[in-house]
Amino acid sequence: MAILKQLCFVFAICLVAEAISSVLPFTLPASVIGIILLLVLLAVKAVKPKDLKEVSDFLLDNMALFFIPVVSSMIQYKDVLFANFWAIVLICLLTTPLVFFVTGHVVQLTVKLLRRKEKKDV
Repeated sequence: MAILKQLCFVFAICLVAEAISSVLPFTLPASVIGIILLLVLLAVKAVKPKDLKEVSDFLLDNMALFFIPVVSSMIQYKDVLFANFWAIVLICLLTTPLVFFVTGHVVQLTVKLLRRKEKKDV
């Protein structure tokens, strides 16, 4: 039952994000707004990570299932994909190392900050 309550909370965040997205004078995806809302709620400790642990574990464990509709719908656009194949490959080859580089540095910075915080708390 706890997972259903947590899932309802996540869907409520999504619903609020959709509402905010629809009234904004500029285009911003509701998914991005929802992530920002959840981040703010976690940052101000209105929601504790343990309160969403079960549903987040469930969603992460089943993440591959959420890509099936997207990938299957790409079949409709195979002519566009084939026409731009080399551009897509080039973009992937250039951006993948960049994402690895940025992610690695963010993780290192996070570890440093957490260690600093632990030293202050001790």
